[in-house]
Amino acid sequence: MTKSTKPVLILGSAPGVLAARDLPKTLFSSIVAINNAWSVRNDWDYHISPEDFPADRAPTDLTPGQTRIGAAEYVPANNTYGGIVYAGATMAFTAGYWVLAALRPSAMIFVGCDMVYPTTGNPHFYGTGSADPLREDITLRNLEAKSARLMLHASGQGCACVRAPGGESRLIFPPMELKDIGQSAMPKLHANPLAFDRAQGYEDTLGYFVESGRYWDSAPSYSTERLDELDQLWFSAGNSAQASDQPAT
Repeated sequence: MTKSTKPVLILGSAPGVLAARDLPKTLFSSIVAINNAWSVRNDWDYHISPEDFPADRAPTDLTPGQTRIGAAEYVPANNTYGGIVYAGATMAFTAGYWVLAALRPSAMIFVGCDMVYPTTGNPHFYGTGSADPLREDITLRNLEAKSARLMLHASGQGCACVRAPGGESRLIFPPMELKDIGQSAMPKLHANPLAFDRAQGYEDTLGYFVESGRYWDSAPSYSTERLDELDQLWFSAGNSAQASDQPAT
């Protein structure tokens, strides 16, 4: 697939996602809705959800051009970038790698994907819900590191990662005002190749690739200490990258 010159909008379920409800569709090559976010706006192109997403909360009346994406599509896409153990098994990251593999955009704009859950008020735009990224899981021990990894892999294929501003975020992507989409250049990331290769090389030595994506079937064989070391390498690589205001190519 030829890389699109327009960004892909990725919608999560945090309350801030409502800021993207009325953005013109023409600004984006595609809109990807994660889990319940399909109800934020009706002009999404792809709905992506895990195998255990409740059927009664999924979209049913799809319009022409709308597609549902499940494990049969996103697991192979994540495998292209090393597999879900390294990518992080929560849907914001899973969707990001699927978009990279399938849509090859110039940029990904994450809205409502900050993975921060307040102790008061509604943590989701639709009310209450489970904080999936905060569950105890070997692949989600350092969300900032996982976001750095996604950002660096995206940069390697000329794709910028940005997030909507406002409040705390576990994503280390640079923030971008939604009103500036289509008017300002996306930041271009200059990765540190030595830091990237160091983290990638450590992944290769660990050998924690699981083609099926069902990493939990062999969880006792993983070393949390080594995964923490790997996370630190990716986090450091992300922090050592330099951003500029030049458009991604």
